Amino acid sequence: MKQITAILQPHRLERVEEALHRLPHLPGFTVFKAQGHPRGHGAGHAYVADELVPDSHARVVLVMYCADDQLASLVQTIEEAAHTGQAGDGVIAVTELVDIVRIRTGQRGDAAV
Repeated sequence: MKQITAILQPHRLERVEEALHRLPHLPGFTVFKAQGHPRGHGAGHAYVADELVPDSHARVVLVMYCADDQLASLVQTIEEAAHTGQAGDGVIAVTELVDIVRIRTGQRGDAAV
């Protein structure tokens, strides 16, 4: 089982959601608002004083859990729908999960996703 965490531009969320809903099996996802600080563009991505706005930027975070065999399709779908080619498109992180428990049914593992 995997956890997918995608940090996205807010204006791309609707497109990502629509793309995910077109998949044959969608394990569900959660979205929440976030504020992000971009990497600096100085040496080693350090902040330099010529950067226009050092303040945080609005982002959305999408979190979902999936079976291993769904991972590639889900990541590709998110990546394609979120991509603009501009700096700040976001990131997708994948982590291994030890277990998931569906509270309502008590199902565990892949049965819970």
